[in-house]
Amino acid sequence: MTYIDTLVDRRMKSMSTGLFLTRALLIFSSCAAAPVFSQDPAAAYPAKPVFLISPYAPGGGTDRDGVPLVQKLSEYFGKPFLLDYKPGAGSVLGTQYVAKAAPDGHTLVIITAAFTVLGAAKPDLPYDTLRDFAPISLQLKRQTMLVVHASTPVSNFAEYVAYAKANPDKLNFGTTGEGSLYHIYGAWLHGATHTKVTYVPYKGTGPLSVDLVAGRVDAAPISFLTGMRWVKAGKLRVLGMMGTERSTLFPDVKTIAEQGVADYDSSAWNGILAPAGTPEAILNKVSAGINRWARDPATIKQMVTDTGDGTILIGSTPAVLKAHIGDEINRWRRLVREHGIKVE
Repeated sequence: MTYIDTLVDRRMKSMSTGLFLTRALLIFSSCAAAPVFSQDPAAAYPAKPVFLISPYAPGGGTDRDGVPLVQKLSEYFGKPFLLDYKPGAGSVLGTQYVAKAAPDGHTLVIITAAFTVLGAAKPDLPYDTLRDFAPISLQLKRQTMLVVHASTPVSNFAEYVAYAKANPDKLNFGTTGEGSLYHIYGAWLHGATHTKVTYVPYKGTGPLSVDLVAGRVDAAPISFLTGMRWVKAGKLRVLGMMGTERSTLFPDVKTIAEQGVADYDSSAWNGILAPAGTPEAILNKVSAGINRWARDPATIKQMVTDTGDGTILIGSTPAVLKAHIGDEINRWRRLVREHGIKVE
């Protein structure tokens, strides 16, 4: 190797060493300067407005229950929680929208018992009721009553059962349509008591209530708030609470379960779901917010004391809602199969 070659070789080696050291310093300094990101996906949640989808039209029950909830969650989390309406196909469209949303906790859905009825009886849904959603919390339950028109020749539940057995199909039992919750509640009730009635379908609780108060239908489930008004007026007679608990406002009215139909529970209820795949930490964070809402004195006054409609605030863990949904789907599947009910 010539003298010139030797100098060139040494120069190249020196440059290579310098480049290596420079790159190493750059990598080290970039690592040292890089921010440390939290491993908890809930730490920065919510990062933007959260939309609580109502799969029903404005003005219904989810308005009454959803608006107070999003107002308080906005206050708790310091980011907007907004009630957004996507009605259609009996709640399927809005529910499907959430099933396909990003699983980041910023799109949620408020569900009712209709969610489990459809999951049990509609195999062609565009989503899987159990696999496509992550439960967050039961929000509340609301009392439903079994009532009869005052002209009906029964004064209590035992007499109702005896009369129905002695007069098969004579009693007209109002429902909100073939395969509706009221129809399934009635099928469960009469199947358990081995009685037969004639089911009369209506297009909603409004027209059903009108005919019930007028005596054109003998018996029906009815909301606590609507029912007690007409019971006090002497138009209707209450036979029992259709949930698992007596009303604190009318503690002398027994539940149907207490009167011989074991485990009978036809409470109206709401729950909150997220898309499947939403991080557990986010589910728990939202669940904690709903629990806080349910125990907030302002919520209790607004939702329970001031309304007098038999609302029972819950606020549960995701596991409790998951078990509740599973239990209801199993129950409705059995009832739909046993009674040949077709859900519209």
